[in-house]
Amino acid sequence: MILETYVAVLAVIVVFAFIYFVFFSGAKFAFQAIDPDKKKEDFRNYEDSERQDTVEKFYREQHTKMTMEYVKAKRDKHLRFDKCCKTVWEMAEYLDTVTDDSDPDTDLSQLMHAIQAAEACRKAYPGDEYDWFHITCFIHDLGKILLVNDPSLKLTGDEQWCVVGDTFPVGCKFDEESNVFPQYFKQNADYNDKRYNTMNGIYEPHCGLDDVIMSWGHDDYIYFIAEKQSTLPLKALYMLRYHSFYPWHSKGGYMHLCNEQDMENLKWVQAFNQFDLYSKNQDCPTLEEVAPYYKEKIEKYFPKPVQW
Repeated sequence: MILETYVAVLAVIVVFAFIYFVFFSGAKFAFQAIDPDKKKEDFRNYEDSERQDTVEKFYREQHTKMTMEYVKAKRDKHLRFDKCCKTVWEMAEYLDTVTDDSDPDTDLSQLMHAIQAAEACRKAYPGDEYDWFHITCFIHDLGKILLVNDPSLKLTGDEQWCVVGDTFPVGCKFDEESNVFPQYFKQNADYNDKRYNTMNGIYEPHCGLDDVIMSWGHDDYIYFIAEKQSTLPLKALYMLRYHSFYPWHSKGGYMHLCNEQDMENLKWVQAFNQFDLYSKNQDCPTLEEVAPYYKEKIEKYFPKPVQW
């Protein structure tokens, strides 16, 4: 009898503890940024992820509005690098409040994702001979400062759809086999423009991706910053510019535009991708643990404060 009473009381305690945890403690059964059990095939799920509505809305807007004319206007605005002057580390700290609506796999801040990706790279490619790789992983998303509205830094806060998400060439036919949500390209003004809707469009076959105008976003922005203001090697610049070009490095699209240099560097973009994508289910070190290493390496490859 005593044992039965004890079990009954314990059950009541457990029930009340659960109710308190759910309804009063502030705990949320929502999307989790870190899932250690997540399998590779579960990443980039654009069919029924927990963020499906947000992600599909994002790509509907991006694919509808990302025209050649729009890209040229954004390049003219942002590639003047006349916003502010900060070190790479200062800008990384500044981005700690920014998340990415196009990403179905994480809701971590951009600083935490940068640390996650870079630390995964350090484990796989240890040593100073690969420090350029570590820094590339750390800075790859810093172009997302374009999302921030801060007049004191001359940042005007662009919409998510023109800063993040998968990238693709403009000025030629949209590849409906390799792009996600390709149905929304039909609403794009360039879709029926005879200058841009053939396989090569305005480009020569195998002209090389350097001569191709990509959809505007954080990739091009950080690429041009690094090209002009860092000593990072060419393979690092490829990682920065094409890390969101999933139609190319993951689906094999747009190969008709590539030259020998592109194909040589494709393997490095793919090597980078495993740390950008699959690190999102790993524990994230604290800022204090990793700051000394990245500050030192940033000064090596970005010896001066950056004009953003």
